[in-house]
Amino acid sequence: MNRKGSKVLNFGIMLVVFMLVIAGCGAKAGNEAPANTGSGTGNGQQQPNDGEAGQAENKPLTKVKLVLDWAPNTNHTGLYVARDNGFFKNHGLDVEIILPGDAGSDKMVATGAAEFGVSYQEGVTQARIQGVPIVSLAAVIQHNTSGFASPVEKNIKTPKDFEGKTYGGWGSPAEEAIIESLMSEQGADASKVTNVSIGDVDFFTAVKRNIDFAWIYYAWTGVEAELRGEKLNMVYLTDYSDKLDYYTPVLTTSEKMIADNKALVEAFVAGAAEGYQFAIEHPEDAAEVLIKAEPDLNADLVRASQKWLSPKYQDDAPRWGEQKREVWENYAKWMLDHKLLEQELDVDKAFTNEFLPQG
Repeated sequence: MNRKGSKVLNFGIMLVVFMLVIAGCGAKAGNEAPANTGSGTGNGQQQPNDGEAGQAENKPLTKVKLVLDWAPNTNHTGLYVARDNGFFKNHGLDVEIILPGDAGSDKMVATGAAEFGVSYQEGVTQARIQGVPIVSLAAVIQHNTSGFASPVEKNIKTPKDFEGKTYGGWGSPAEEAIIESLMSEQGADASKVTNVSIGDVDFFTAVKRNIDFAWIYYAWTGVEAELRGEKLNMVYLTDYSDKLDYYTPVLTTSEKMIADNKALVEAFVAGAAEGYQFAIEHPEDAAEVLIKAEPDLNADLVRASQKWLSPKYQDDAPRWGEQKREVWENYAKWMLDHKLLEQELDVDKAFTNEFLPQG
């Protein structure tokens, strides 16, 4: 579940690659998306829309790629449900779920290597600032469930307790900024925290070696700790700053997809919404869909994680996927204040609720 674990994307490199792709493709740029392979507007087939969804079974399915942000986990359950329970198919789509590899989902979506992706608000914000035109379509989880975890014997209960401790992370400037921000709220000295990289080492191994605390997503690593009988102390980001209650993860596409294939985007979001609604209402059944699709996952962990996470997909929002402008504004301002952005974010171009089904 550690979306940060794919290492923070090198957006400078991503932007260069993106520009090279666009420049190299020229007038053919609109034909680069895999959706044109046997589907899409490129071969003259009509894209599905709400009025045609019920007739989708009588038409050739539009093939699209959906790239995850990290290894499959319960953040993605609704997407697997939408694929395997036929919700995407009902909207005329044949969705292939793929892993990001070293490229990262944002880069793949921006360059047209995948029509849709899973990302997080920080990544979309940084990409937009550097001119990469990706757009958040839906919030997978309504509130930030991440925080700094540590074994109870470390006695780290508040950000002030980070002093004198060793943090294990992935080298993102945002990690240090968040630690500093939380500690400053309590008058603590962030310079007294030692930061080391743990690479691909898992949390449970790392805290037994050379670190005291790490950033985790409770729905996966926290629930795994419960199953292991290992008690944790959690310092949730949202307990100390409303500005850190950002959307993670989110579903994304490119501005080009929205401009050229609006009906396809609408069909994808509709199918995804049905998948997550199923996971909200039937967490046990949804968990089994993910287990069947990804048999290498720990089945007990998937079931327990799904039970914990399903109520949090929509939480207090009027519908699944809803994004608030103030959440995007608040986190962008926080990033700017902590010198993680070079300029202000054009919030209205970073996200949209346009394609979410009405209640």
